[in-house]
Amino acid sequence: MTVSLRAARATDAPALAALDAAASGFPWSESQFAESLVSHRVEVVEEGGEVVGFAVHQRVLDEAELLNIAVAPGAQGRGLGGRLLRHLLDAHRGVARRLFLEVRASNGRAIDLYQRHGFVRLGVRKGYYPGTQGREDAWIMAHDYP
Repeated sequence: MTVSLRAARATDAPALAALDAAASGFPWSESQFAESLVSHRVEVVEEGGEVVGFAVHQRVLDEAELLNIAVAPGAQGRGLGGRLLRHLLDAHRGVARRLFLEVRASNGRAIDLYQRHGFVRLGVRKGYYPGTQGREDAWIMAHDYP
């Protein structure tokens, strides 16, 4: 099947919310995606015309931040998350000096992906994320551009 990357459209909000609900225990709502489509940059990965991944990001002055990224459970393990991440890194290269993100401390798979793409851990935000048993810590990670 053909895989393509494109900028998200306002009509993608329901598909983005459904994908996030399938991929995350604490997904964003459709209205949060609709708001992000107005105020942030949102990229999607399509496979056979279906949205199977997304990344929400923003740039403020010389810093960029990855706000949310997910790949549909049925499409995971095929390099689509890495493809999205490389696209974001390229999109901010030459403009941002650093790309930040926060990731659940328990999300070893995502941490491994980020580390493979040059992200390093800068610190921890205690109790940052809601969890099934209280709150969960977030790792603050960054990729510095040369």
